[in-house]
Amino acid sequence: MDSIIRFVGRYFFLISVVVVALYWFRAKVSVKISLAWHLIAGGVLAVVLAVIAGHLYYDPRPFVTHHLVPLIAHAADNGFPSDHALLTAFLAFTMLLYSKRTGVFLLVIALLVSWARVAAHIHNPRDIVGSFVIAAVAVIVVQVIARVWRGRHDTARWR
Repeated sequence: MDSIIRFVGRYFFLISVVVVALYWFRAKVSVKISLAWHLIAGGVLAVVLAVIAGHLYYDPRPFVTHHLVPLIAHAADNGFPSDHALLTAFLAFTMLLYSKRTGVFLLVIALLVSWARVAAHIHNPRDIVGSFVIAAVAVIVVQVIARVWRGRHDTARWR
């Protein structure tokens, strides 16, 4: 079981990256532009929010506080928020805007990655929840900005 936890915790995030890249490459140009906007703007916002959250809240990693050997080698730094959970949740929430099926699949991947990182003793559940909340906030803020922008620049309404 430890080898499964290690594998999922280390490498499953790549599935999310590949799925989003494949979706982008197969999409129409208008979807590519929109998705790129959401990924870039939302990704930057998610990272900024994660850095701020990490400065505001320090959560020692479980292997440090419980004197365990982690299943995945990691520095004994702040565990909040989880970078892997942040990335996978952000990609999943973003893809939910474009494809419910793809988004749900990526949410399952995000949950598996998060479970593995908790099981490997390198994150607490609150690190994961914090990452999911930050990812959701970033996606929602960028979606609201995109809707406002489209509303202000909709040429059809001036006819």
